[in-house]
Amino acid sequence: MELQVLNAEGKAQTTLAASDEVFAREYNEALIHQVVVAYQANGRSGNRAQKTRAEVRHSTKKPWRQKGTGNARAGMTSSPLWRGGGRTFPNKPDENFSHKLNRKMYRAGMASILSQLAREDRLHVVDSFAVDAPKTKLMANVLKSMGVSEALIVTDAVDNNLYLASRNLPNVAVVAAHNVDPVSLVSFSRVIMTKAAVAKIEESYK
Repeated sequence: MELQVLNAEGKAQTTLAASDEVFAREYNEALIHQVVVAYQANGRSGNRAQKTRAEVRHSTKKPWRQKGTGNARAGMTSSPLWRGGGRTFPNKPDENFSHKLNRKMYRAGMASILSQLAREDRLHVVDSFAVDAPKTKLMANVLKSMGVSEALIVTDAVDNNLYLASRNLPNVAVVAAHNVDPVSLVSFSRVIMTKAAVAKIEESYK
């Protein structure tokens, strides 16, 4: 697989030979969906909590007599039918949202995403990506010169200048190659990788 290598103006100057196993894999929509859903589910904190009818603050006194009022029969105000009553099937913090995903499936799914990005011409390679100072303006100028307004930038290692210069740009994210996740890859319209990052990703997903 040949990936385009962009220059500072965002124009293709050369190509980089990349692994077909990682960047030319067949598109598998079902597997990609499973990988994305599993990643999001495993990232849930699961700290939401609701109260049962025994846990809400309430009186055990019968609100009104059983017959003769014209109202429905009621025993206490903690009923799930009442405003302020407990929930019938409450959410609890110990609820498990995790999805099991085999390592081989995850690697295949990531490779399928990267391959589709390459086929759609949304994946580009640069020699290196750096800024001289931790200033958002410098980062914005670099992206503007490349003709990019939204991008996920993947480097072999994120230095402090690059991180600080990019964090105030709303549609730009910088991540190290070993921290790339499927949700970020499918969310950004363009992905820019350094040559060193491509080599690390090939090692991870072969």
